[in-house]
Amino acid sequence: MKRRPLFLLLLFLPVAALLSQVNLPGYTRVRIQDGGTGRQILSNTVRDGEQVVLTWKNSLFGLQVTEVFQAQSGMLVLRFVAFADPQGPAPPVVSPSDVDDLYHTGGAFTACGLSRPFRHIAYRVAEIGEPRMRVRGREVDFKKEVGFGGSVILTAAAAKAFEIVLESANP
Repeated sequence: MKRRPLFLLLLFLPVAALLSQVNLPGYTRVRIQDGGTGRQILSNTVRDGEQVVLTWKNSLFGLQVTEVFQAQSGMLVLRFVAFADPQGPAPPVVSPSDVDDLYHTGGAFTACGLSRPFRHIAYRVAEIGEPRMRVRGREVDFKKEVGFGGSVILTAAAAKAFEIVLESANP
């Protein structure tokens, strides 16, 4: 009878080692860290197709900004951007090719159909912008987490099988 626990342990160890190395298709690991200290603020596994939403206020033009990313094969892909005047009409729709210029020149706009993949984004937190990111129902307030002038690092990577198993055990 004493051999059975040893056998189970010897069987479990290689399975656990395998799970620690295997990427699971269809899932993306999203991490938000304090850029100054490396402290982990959020780590979550999302299914491909799920959205990650960043909102902030453009202090130069007074516009409310929404950026919608979609998890895809270990990346976050920017799909939608809107710069909207809270007291104004709905922003006009622009083509994806106009977005880079409009980020810098101001004015309300909405752009759909973007396909800009990211694995790493560094954000600097300003006094006014109130940046917040929502991942799987959890909202992270960047200024509250790292303070004015701090930085936040967003990374995306293929999720390991063990991360999904551990996350499902701790909802």
